Amino acid sequence: MAQRSHALPAEEVVSALGSYPSGLSAQEAAQRLRKHGPNALPPPTGRHPVFRFLAQFNSALIYFLLAGAGAAWALGHFVDAGVIVAVVLINAIVGFVQEGKAEDALAAIRKMISPRAHVLRAGRRQSVPAAELVPGDVVLLEAGDRVPADLRLLRARGLLLEEAALTGESVASAKAEGPAPADAELGDRTSMAYSERWWRPDRAPGW
Repeated sequence: MAQRSHALPAEEVVSALGSYPSGLSAQEAAQRLRKHGPNALPPPTGRHPVFRFLAQFNSALIYFLLAGAGAAWALGHFVDAGVIVAVVLINAIVGFVQEGKAEDALAAIRKMISPRAHVLRAGRRQSVPAAELVPGDVVLLEAGDRVPADLRLLRARGLLLEEAALTGESVASAKAEGPAPADAELGDRTSMAYSERWWRPDRAPGW
């Protein structure tokens, strides 16, 4: 359902999720939260950099290379032993740097998710932690908000969404509540709002 929500009328998507334009009840939202879990990435394990670097050597291939370097040294082939050790160290450094960049990227993604979100629950506007959003929630967005989850727009007028992180385009994308083509790429799904910062003159609910 989520993979083709952009191509369906908003009313049909709301109905398929068992939701209502006035939003879910508090009881239903709590049940869905228990069923689907929080709207959040898993917390990082947080290894110390020293242990992360040493982990680069934890490989059968590395063990064979080090054993080969030791054998070459014992046989008096010092240059060969030095080359093998250098290759192992370079491999470890490259792996350490790449793993560090991956962890930084995950941390940046977590920061993009708004800590709180405005939703309609039983027709009443409420502010809840973004981690407590569930499928079927009607989310209210205001100018300058970060979209707290991937949303199917229910109403939007003059909506411009910055999707540079998604499409690489520096120009804001125009959005509307009408269905998009079924085969549209992510950047062309005009009826969807993905976890990004956006600006528009009027508030528009979505989920």
